[in-house]
Amino acid sequence: MNQEKLSKLTNIFGLDLRSLAVFRIGLALVVMADLFSRFRSVSAHYTDQGVLPREALHPNLFASFIAFKSAGNSLLHPWYWSFNLLNGSLLFQFFLFLIAFVLCLLLLVGYRTRLAVIAVWALNISLQNRNPALIFAGDDVLRAMLFWSMFLPLGCAYSIDSALNSNPKPLPKRVMNAATLAFMIQLIFIYTWSAAYKTKSELWWPDGDAVYYSLHFDQYATEFGHFLLGFPIPILQILTFGALIFEWIGPFLIFIPFRNSFFRCVAIISFILLHIGFELCFAIGILSYLSIINWLALLPTEVWDKAQEKISTQSRKGLTIYYDKDCGFCKKVVHGIRTLLILPRTPLLEAQGYESIYEDMLEKNSWVVVDWQENRHYKFEAIAYVVSLSPILSFLEPLLRQKPVMKGGTKFYEMIASNRKVAGNFTKPFKFRPLTVKSSLPFNVIVSTLLFLTTIWNLKGFVDQTVARNPDYRNNNKKDWILSTRNFLNRRTFQRLNIIGYLTRLDQAWSIFAPAPPLDDGWHVIIGTLKNGETVNLLDENNPITWDKPTLKQRRQRYQTIQWRVYYINLNRAIGQQLYPYFVDYLIREWNTQHSADEQLQSLEIYFMEERTVPPGEKQPINKKKVWPPS
Repeated sequence: MNQEKLSKLTNIFGLDLRSLAVFRIGLALVVMADLFSRFRSVSAHYTDQGVLPREALHPNLFASFIAFKSAGNSLLHPWYWSFNLLNGSLLFQFFLFLIAFVLCLLLLVGYRTRLAVIAVWALNISLQNRNPALIFAGDDVLRAMLFWSMFLPLGCAYSIDSALNSNPKPLPKRVMNAATLAFMIQLIFIYTWSAAYKTKSELWWPDGDAVYYSLHFDQYATEFGHFLLGFPIPILQILTFGALIFEWIGPFLIFIPFRNSFFRCVAIISFILLHIGFELCFAIGILSYLSIINWLALLPTEVWDKAQEKISTQSRKGLTIYYDKDCGFCKKVVHGIRTLLILPRTPLLEAQGYESIYEDMLEKNSWVVVDWQENRHYKFEAIAYVVSLSPILSFLEPLLRQKPVMKGGTKFYEMIASNRKVAGNFTKPFKFRPLTVKSSLPFNVIVSTLLFLTTIWNLKGFVDQTVARNPDYRNNNKKDWILSTRNFLNRRTFQRLNIIGYLTRLDQAWSIFAPAPPLDDGWHVIIGTLKNGETVNLLDENNPITWDKPTLKQRRQRYQTIQWRVYYINLNRAIGQQLYPYFVDYLIREWNTQHSADEQLQSLEIYFMEERTVPPGEKQPINKKKVWPPS
């Protein structure tokens, strides 16, 4: 393959290392936000004292780590595994959350990046498998993108790994291999398979009422979403058709072979705006933020090069930093500063090679920073100057130059400079290592195989759901490619391959608001009877029992996190029959531990006020259903 064709393929199927670095930083922040959200209810959601003890997932605690097959009505899918299932105590769960958070910090700063992302992926799967009643579309996206991230060079820019790169050969700007292609195709799958599911519902096509029904689903809707409901129905239909068509064709803009950078930017900006719109209309946790970050990984090289030209001012180009070559700590620090402050072209030179600089270093006991006008800066003042040149952190310079900060910073610098050997102990784990960007044939074969299996699993999920929704298939009254494909993929060979999907959690189905938006809206009312005969509102102890529809603000206060929101939605799904007994035990236990003997909870009743969404113009009925105790 000649160089011209290779360059064109790299433009289309490659990813810029700087874009991958931005993706890495954003991904780490999203995982940390997800961990924080889950940790707020760690006892309720992940311990044996919560809403789903381990025995509910599998009766044999020796099989808690991984279930080779389901046990009765077990909620744990065969071959799903979880470290969180090894112990049901709060202390153990706290320990796993702490480990996960530390690993996210390592991913954020890009230290041992590949190992960090592998570990974050594993703990994320572990957490998701621990409580399947909390899984939402955002969790599916996060799981998939973390998986493909393990094969990408996320630490080759804006990272500790890149700062300590000892490879004399410069890294390429872009990388193209099976992993970059897999990442891009996975991103396309999220939208195109979702669009494929939606075409199976008349609400999306040809009626165009899906946006109307989606915004009526109060479990997710926001105030802005309700505001859009005031628009005429034709406007909502245009939004429906626009979203569906864009999900079909929008992702493929990234593969247009001519003016690829332009069309990539169009796709990136369009999907970012799409997800901003979703976030304004629906309370959907990390989904919108994660989706935006996914698209940032596709920023083309031309964008970075133009940005580099704009920030290459005379003062930045003229910056030079000198350090003590006999101080390993100093060398690591200046390399880290250059990377952290995004000053990649700044020369880092050994002071011993320049007589005048070396004399200043010894006299001042300081590194020496020389600006573009040949002025020299020392100690903490030099730090303030270098920060002032940073494209992203220059706003900190006025703070650093405040007299108290400058005085304290200078004293701290002098203390470190006088105790370099002690300070060096803290940087010993950070060693210079060569970074390379290459992919072997076995690497590409393995990734391509996993991508092929992912495609098969997406296809299988689509045809299985299509057959399940259409009685003509089940009654053998309709035979076409859907049925033949389903029969083919249900062969024993493919069933065995499914184990790989379950272990890696690459089994996926992109069906948010698909095939149709939920129509079974509503809210719960939980009435508790105390030993003293009083009745209380268990969802809001401070207010009397009410059957009125809660406002969106009241829903936010009740759910607190997206996990609680999803859990209450699942209580009204088929899985709810298995969840309710443990949920009731949790409510009773929580109430009784917080109240005196005469206020102990004796019994409770749970009602679901079903508010099924009806077509425009019709009156929306409310049906009161008693769901506990079961009749």
